Amino acid sequence: MKKGNVWALLPIGVFIVLYLTLGIVFEYVMKIPMGFYNVPIVVIFLVALLVACLQNRGVKFDRKLELMGKGVGDKNIVTMLLIFLLAGIFVGVVGRSSAESVAYFVLSIVPAKFAVVVIFLVSCFISTAMGTSVGTITLLTPIAIAIASTSGFSLALCVGSVVGGSMFGDNLSFVSDTTIAACNGQGCAMKDKFRTNFAVVLPAAIVTIVLIMVLSLRADIQPIEVGEYHLLQILPYLLVLLGGICGINVFLTLLIGIVTGSVIMLASGAMDVPSLLSGMGGGAANMFETAMVAILVAALCALIRDAGGFDALLNGIRRVFRGRKGGQLGIGLLVGFMDIATANNTVAIVMANPIASEMAKEYDISPRKTASILDTFSCIFQGILPYGAQMLVALSVASTMGFELTAFEVISHLYYPMMLLVSSLIFMFLIPERKKREKK
Repeated sequence: MKKGNVWALLPIGVFIVLYLTLGIVFEYVMKIPMGFYNVPIVVIFLVALLVACLQNRGVKFDRKLELMGKGVGDKNIVTMLLIFLLAGIFVGVVGRSSAESVAYFVLSIVPAKFAVVVIFLVSCFISTAMGTSVGTITLLTPIAIAIASTSGFSLALCVGSVVGGSMFGDNLSFVSDTTIAACNGQGCAMKDKFRTNFAVVLPAAIVTIVLIMVLSLRADIQPIEVGEYHLLQILPYLLVLLGGICGINVFLTLLIGIVTGSVIMLASGAMDVPSLLSGMGGGAANMFETAMVAILVAALCALIRDAGGFDALLNGIRRVFRGRKGGQLGIGLLVGFMDIATANNTVAIVMANPIASEMAKEYDISPRKTASILDTFSCIFQGILPYGAQMLVALSVASTMGFELTAFEVISHLYYPMMLLVSSLIFMFLIPERKKREKK
């Protein structure tokens, strides 16, 4: 057991204190909409990186630059950055109309009594195909509100079903930034993480559907008006989803989705060439902050690791969490704490990745299981945060459409994140992981 240096963790503490303080001031004191997301997270990470550089005076600055360069130049970090950009371009190409086509198509063939179940399932599909929970909520919340206002379903139930379904895909999607960050941070294939994850999320999704169905059957509802849809625009989503499940290289899968989506959008007249290129550029630009955070965290963690910060943290974890199951819970709570502090599940995973890797080695946890725990627990916490982007976007859309809704009203109907927590703990403590047999 290496002797660690607790003071080497100071930069992480500086980041958490600054981010939380500014977020609370912006959100609750200055009453700025989406206050936590107006905090310049890149600037806060730069401050934390400066603190790390000022520590450990015995190491020359040139040596610290070398350490940061090695951290940023890691193969997994470079892969992560490229996938982020391609995923952003894919979402920029397929656009809003494709997601709406999926929703309206399913609603057109299902009885109104099952509309809330449908909107939950559509949210699961769209978020899995697009890889963005916030994007899914932005697209589907207006449809959910329309269902509530015309049918008689509870508004909080409809919006909560969209938010819950969006976290399903955020956790499971091959093009989600959380999946990309978790898999590349732990060095595991996305298909392996998907298979491990799917066994956990499926029971949670089934129980959620049953709960929504019970509530729906009790409601007195009216027919629902369905908007226009285009079936061909669903194809790029299906190709990306099937490519990921089949284990096709993620770069190739995303390129197929981008090319197919571009051809369909141009041929159907949904976009012209300038708007298509603008969508690509906008989608990539939306990933720039996430990519920059990944770079800064990689540099910061390289300095903290060299100074003995991770050793100190692991020594503390060993005293609290015993055995392999305890280690898995420790990883889940670690990323959950990071998510509470940052209100961003991707940033939480990127920050927790290097520590989780060390814990996985210590407790003999496979990379695919570690990636699954990181992604799942980050989405559980993110899904129910009253100040998380997902909740704030849903409430903002409702307010824009003239409906007043509080975060706690929606949280009471977030059945999926709650069931996912229960399912995760059951698989963690009661169902052992099947290890792959290695060839001699």
